[in-house]
Amino acid sequence: MKFNHEEFGDNNFSITRYESMLRSNDVKFFDSDEFESIIHHYLENGKIAKAKKAISLGLSQHPSSINLKLLQVEILVFEDRLDKADTLLAQLHALEPENEEIYIQKANILSKQNDHVKAIELLSTALQYTADEADVYSLIGMEYLFMDDFENAKINFMRCLETDDQDYSALYNIIYCFDFLEQHEEAITYLNMFLDKNPYCEVAWHQVGKQYYDLKDYEKALAAFDFAIISDEYFIGAYLEKGKVLEKLKRYNEAIENYRITLELDDPTSFALLRIGKCYEKLGSDDLAIQHYSKTVHEDPLLDKGWIAITDFYMRKRNYQKALYYTNKAISIDSENVLYWKRYAKINNRLAFFEEAERGYRKALELGNYELETWLNRSDILKFIGESDAAIQNMHQAIEFYPENAEVQYRLAGLYYEKQEYDKGEFHLRKALELDIEYSIVLEELFERVFNLSLVQNIISEYKV
Repeated sequence: MKFNHEEFGDNNFSITRYESMLRSNDVKFFDSDEFESIIHHYLENGKIAKAKKAISLGLSQHPSSINLKLLQVEILVFEDRLDKADTLLAQLHALEPENEEIYIQKANILSKQNDHVKAIELLSTALQYTADEADVYSLIGMEYLFMDDFENAKINFMRCLETDDQDYSALYNIIYCFDFLEQHEEAITYLNMFLDKNPYCEVAWHQVGKQYYDLKDYEKALAAFDFAIISDEYFIGAYLEKGKVLEKLKRYNEAIENYRITLELDDPTSFALLRIGKCYEKLGSDDLAIQHYSKTVHEDPLLDKGWIAITDFYMRKRNYQKALYYTNKAISIDSENVLYWKRYAKINNRLAFFEEAERGYRKALELGNYELETWLNRSDILKFIGESDAAIQNMHQAIEFYPENAEVQYRLAGLYYEKQEYDKGEFHLRKALELDIEYSIVLEELFERVFNLSLVQNIISEYKV
């Protein structure tokens, strides 16, 4: 957006003069345009109370100002006082039936009431009167998005961009629709058409690159990101995406160079530091990899990918003590992160700290990680440490999520047979055999004594072809 600097200066003067008036309690006259500018300033900065006061003062000096009353409607809608806003709009419509802002605000109310079809009808009426079609097309596009009608949303955002080719939010929304519809080829065709008219639009080149990246056409993606950088050499996003492509092409040193450029252009980002660490690890430069992983978590201690990168690095090196040290640090920062607890459980299991491993899997389940592997691993550990009842309870909970899983049923069968509860054992054994006889190897490996019982072998033989 281009500003008229003289007008911008006038606005600042009006705001300064207005705030001076408030401090002195000395009422001064402002024309309605000045009040509008002051109110917009407060709204843009989220100062709703100050905006409301300015509207009140503005209407006291200009009681017939339609624009000030429309700003009042905007505040009422923001505060969900929709009935009052609706009444005021009806009054304004009687005065100015061709004012597009009245239709836009009424559409906003209907949108809040989830009546998106009627909202679109009103916005279509607003198009007949507006001088700013791009904004109205964008609003129509958003209403279609609310209805998950991505095709019509896309069409209206395209109309918006045709009217104003600098509206990059519309361009992003168009690509969002293409992505949701998984129309990557169509997105590229559209972007190339746009680039024919706007050949130095770095945002469009960036989006072309991302589409090719999703299609795994890395060479074309690389070329597109290069064009984005040619169009704007300070475009950090293009360097980051180019680095990702170079990683896919196993050109790790070049990827590092691009990530480093982003560090020079702006404050260090944890993403760039993490990717540099990954590249160094792929190159076998372990010291530099760890150095950058450490910088990552220093830069953003809440970024789980950084802590996971360090932990997994040491796990791959079979240095479980160090892996556990960093996992514990991560948990001390964010004890609600499931990924940390899963690693905590796995590492403790490798170190034969079985009670701690069980705690890790239990915590992961409590936090909503209901993956089958988590249930099975916890059950196996509980069995190993002699907590058979807890293992059974754990497997019954697993059945709620995986009612037709043979591995769960075989474990329950084995656990019940070990407790000499033969009827329950047989029930779950038959259920397991019906689901998948091949998985009876689970029973053989985890419950060898049970597997070798003649009554168990007789049941298994019934299901063999």
